[in-house]
Amino acid sequence: MKSLFIDCNDQLDQVWAKVYRPDDPPIEVNTEPFKREDLPRVVGDAEIVLDDHSYMPTDLVAQCPKLKHVVFLGTGAASYMNVDELKDRGITVHTIKGYGDTAVAEHSIALMFAAARGVARMDRGVRKNHWEPLEGMQLLGKTIGIVGLGGIGLEAARIAKGMGMKVLAYNRTKKPDSGFEQVDIDTLLAQSDVVSMHLTLGDETRGFLSAERIARMKKGALFVNTARGALAEEAALIAALKSGHIRHAALDVFHAEPLKADHPLASMENVTLSAHAAFRTLEASMTLLRRAIDITKKIVG
Repeated sequence: MKSLFIDCNDQLDQVWAKVYRPDDPPIEVNTEPFKREDLPRVVGDAEIVLDDHSYMPTDLVAQCPKLKHVVFLGTGAASYMNVDELKDRGITVHTIKGYGDTAVAEHSIALMFAAARGVARMDRGVRKNHWEPLEGMQLLGKTIGIVGLGGIGLEAARIAKGMGMKVLAYNRTKKPDSGFEQVDIDTLLAQSDVVSMHLTLGDETRGFLSAERIARMKKGALFVNTARGALAEEAALIAALKSGHIRHAALDVFHAEPLKADHPLASMENVTLSAHAAFRTLEASMTLLRRAIDITKKIVG
């Protein structure tokens, strides 16, 4: 079966060279960027596609008649393709869990610190010869609300507890052995000085942080999202940032990626942005690519 890694960037290409083994099945690697509408041309006659974070709309996938498997490099395939529609076309979407729990959790904590102390805003100011020391939020003793107690959420909770924060957690199904106090979502939002999102995205969680729930957040709280942009209602989030109800948002994920320069979030001083990079460490990338190759090997047989 012909296999193709459709969107390997220069950084991942170096990692690929470290993890690909001589006894692995042949997998072609495309490192040339392409426009979304060029997807059928790039996929060509491949039967297995490894997809880092390229959008795969059903109408374009329909123009790839030999495609049978998509190996998505991560857990959030639903943000980039309609998994059910692809299934109806006989295409199986494979996802990869647990490869970068520590990496994403550490990035979440880094964003929390950046938001609490206005690091990005001061950095921008100093570079423009504008010296404005900003008053920050001290995090010791503050309450962090972890929304989603999967591997990443548990790791973020562990780190936060270790630095002296009180941890509240919400999970859609109770996890009795988590070691952290679990509360309902309304209690978490009302009591948390920091709300950190770690849910997976699906039909049940899309727009989970609705306008109504955002209104229930503690006034002046920080919001951190390294999970999926669509977990929060974007318009309501922007409105809460403008009003000051949310003091600062630190975001690694967005409704549409890459985030456009003219997007409202890109011009707001109380927003810190990163480029969907929470999982980008050498350790996590090596694990991720190795697992993708192993899935391909199992498919090929």
